[in-house]
Amino acid sequence: MKIPGLGGNRLLKSKSPERKSKTITQPLAHWHPRIRQLLDWTVTVGSVLLCLWLLPTRLPGMELLGIGPNWLLIWVVAWSVKRPVFVGALAGIVLGMLQDGFTSPDPTHALSLGIVGMLTSLIQKQRFIQEDFISIALIVFVMAVLSETIFGLQLTLMRDGYGGQSLRQVESIWKYYQVVALASSILSSLWAPVVYYPLNRWWQQMKLLDQS
Repeated sequence: MKIPGLGGNRLLKSKSPERKSKTITQPLAHWHPRIRQLLDWTVTVGSVLLCLWLLPTRLPGMELLGIGPNWLLIWVVAWSVKRPVFVGALAGIVLGMLQDGFTSPDPTHALSLGIVGMLTSLIQKQRFIQEDFISIALIVFVMAVLSETIFGLQLTLMRDGYGGQSLRQVESIWKYYQVVALASSILSSLWAPVVYYPLNRWWQQMKLLDQS
């Protein structure tokens, strides 16, 4: 025996996400395509600048053992997860160069973030569509460990090129970067949805408007 009320509720629930999406896209649909594109780039560039500003910031809940989230890495993952490999790698390199400008270019962050963007783009994200937050947090965790490992390897090779170093110095570097990698990966994965969700939703809306 079917209860009409339950069927109606199901229909309403199934339509509600579509209605929300249409409500968001309707005002922008009347805008000129070039203005929408300009707005899209403004939001994208603004989010990068915000991540750059947050990078040295230590707010409550954003610090573990003196290490903060890697906001630029989170942004690269959010950007690259549904884009081609070249686009993901290029975004990582550009953001890495921006980070070099704010910190130090030696060793460079462009290499690690470029590899992060490339590998993230290669991941078959379609398998985890129903678990966005979990999958993105997991990807960010792994990529943060990889990024810090690449950075530590660069630092080791750089010091070795400047006259060599003892085994004790190498061990101290890797012990330190083990702590950095663990703290950075934990915090970055926890804060990843804060960056991923609004940006991914915005980019999806822009894509729908471009296709309509």
